[in-house]
Amino acid sequence: MQKPDTVKETQKKRRLVVLTGPTAVGKTRLSIGLARALGGEIISADSMQVYKHMDIGSAKVTNQEREGIPHFLVDELEPSQEFNVLFFQQRAKACMEEIYSRGHVPILVGGTGFYIQAVLYDIDFTENQAGGIYRKRLEELGREKGKLWLHERLAKVDPISADLIHANNVKRVIRALEYYELTGQPISLHNQEQRKKDSPYAFSYFVLNDHRDRLYERIDLRVDEMLKAGLVEEVNALKKMGYDRSYVSMQGLGYKEILAFLEGEISLEEAVYRIKRDTRHFAKRQLTWFKREKEVIWVNKPDFDYDDQAILSYMLKRIDEGVAVR
Repeated sequence: MQKPDTVKETQKKRRLVVLTGPTAVGKTRLSIGLARALGGEIISADSMQVYKHMDIGSAKVTNQEREGIPHFLVDELEPSQEFNVLFFQQRAKACMEEIYSRGHVPILVGGTGFYIQAVLYDIDFTENQAGGIYRKRLEELGREKGKLWLHERLAKVDPISADLIHANNVKRVIRALEYYELTGQPISLHNQEQRKKDSPYAFSYFVLNDHRDRLYERIDLRVDEMLKAGLVEEVNALKKMGYDRSYVSMQGLGYKEILAFLEGEISLEEAVYRIKRDTRHFAKRQLTWFKREKEVIWVNKPDFDYDDQAILSYMLKRIDEGVAVR
């Protein structure tokens, strides 16, 4: 039971709902139900749906799927523009103020755990804004020795971050190395300390999950559906627009593999195999991240016989009871 002072403090905070989980678990449809029930508006916590022209490979929520619910941080940037956690944090907070001004509830939906954490605990990134010279040196070393060399270097000084950050995510690997060089401590420790902060929001943080084998089946099926929907044509159109692998956006899952196929480096069969394999690995890393988060409520779909209405009712009950609110 919460102490009276704690309850008062919680009541002063504004409500925030988070719905996350591994890729392909089924967050989109459930998020619409949540928004309808709560009078909510959705902010996408996804690192790819923010880009225009990248609809199929990002599994972007369609206008039809939105059912009239306002969505933010979807289709806001060109693929040439940089999108990082600091941009997301600032933009998401501005969107939340807009949503609160209408008397509605912001709902953060997506699988990028670091983005969610940045908003939920208002993480301070100012300590990591210096060090441009060292960053450029790391970028040069990455070009000379490769991304795996950079990732191995990170593993030596910050194994926790190396476990959470894929070697292909060169910008985050460099950022973690840069932070270590500037402060002498792993960025994972910094993030852990930031997570200990009290959230400025009365939040409910749900993690939707499924059996691993079923999740992997859904991932494989989704990739097959993307190909039928025109993923190759979408990447080819981006290529003709001048977007190549030098852009962070084109390093996204599904895009870099199809681009390699279009450039004659691998067969389409190999590209599809890599997309499915790497998406499964990505889902596994997402789950690892969420297991390290505090004050989350795991919503396991098998426990509800895969009934979305039963899941929604359970989540609304937890929110109404205030059990999930901190």
